[in-house]
Amino acid sequence: MMKELDIAEVADRSGLAPSALRFYEKKGLIKSIGRKGLRRQYCASVLEKLALITLGRSAGFTLDEIVSLFNAQGKLSLDRSLLMGKANEIDNTIRQLKKVRDGLRHVADCPASDHLQCPEFQKIVQRVQSRSRRTTQQNSS
Repeated sequence: MMKELDIAEVADRSGLAPSALRFYEKKGLIKSIGRKGLRRQYCASVLEKLALITLGRSAGFTLDEIVSLFNAQGKLSLDRSLLMGKANEIDNTIRQLKKVRDGLRHVADCPASDHLQCPEFQKIVQRVQSRSRRTTQQNSS
């Protein structure tokens, strides 16, 4: 016999709020197997699926992207190109964050009495302004 868990048990074991579980069910990510009284009941296997959803969220996937990682039967069906695209996105974020980190360290260690006179700080500001203009242009297109 398959072990059933009510929504409170699933919430407790997964660390997710019951409202999140209901939302995931509405999105089609998980499925209850019925009710006992007013409480939704789930197969114990829902915990593994919730762990996969949490992993996907920590990797930056949207819930809609996570839905696409499961087939019609709710089994994991990975889209390798989607995974590679997300990995590339993370690589770009890492590169940008390293630049920000290096800029902060430079400003913190810069001996210039006026940071606005520091050539390296001026380059950092210009890069940010340039990136901001590109983003504004892309969003207005």
